[in-house]
Amino acid sequence: MCDYSLHNVQSRSAKIGDKLTTRNFGFGTRGFAAPEDAGMAVCLLPGTELAFSQEPACAASGVLGWGAKTINHKTAIFRQVNKDRPHVHHDALEFPDGETILLTELREGQEATVLQLPAQPATAAERAPRERVAYIG
Repeated sequence: MCDYSLHNVQSRSAKIGDKLTTRNFGFGTRGFAAPEDAGMAVCLLPGTELAFSQEPACAASGVLGWGAKTINHKTAIFRQVNKDRPHVHHDALEFPDGETILLTELREGQEATVLQLPAQPATAAERAPRERVAYIG
């Protein structure tokens, strides 16, 4: 249920009310860590709604640290992107203005609360867009 690069990390599913923290898990990937264990990744289903404690910030890129930015929203919906590309990051956050940021681009140490989990799909047509990318070893 977590991004492909976190398959070797202990993980659990998100629950409503979880207080999560962005963390670098040491594989070049940031994800959400469990409040009870910073080494445990918390995996979100596409459609999960989150509220950040403050406006989330993206990590700087480039040699001089250019590209750091703050997102001007505190809520986001978890999405999966690049599903047709198996060895790239898929976990992303969509903000109210439509901007989508890869989860691994967020700075470490940011706090978010799980507000709502997605409704369970009733039909195969509803289920298809929510399916996670399969792990390819």
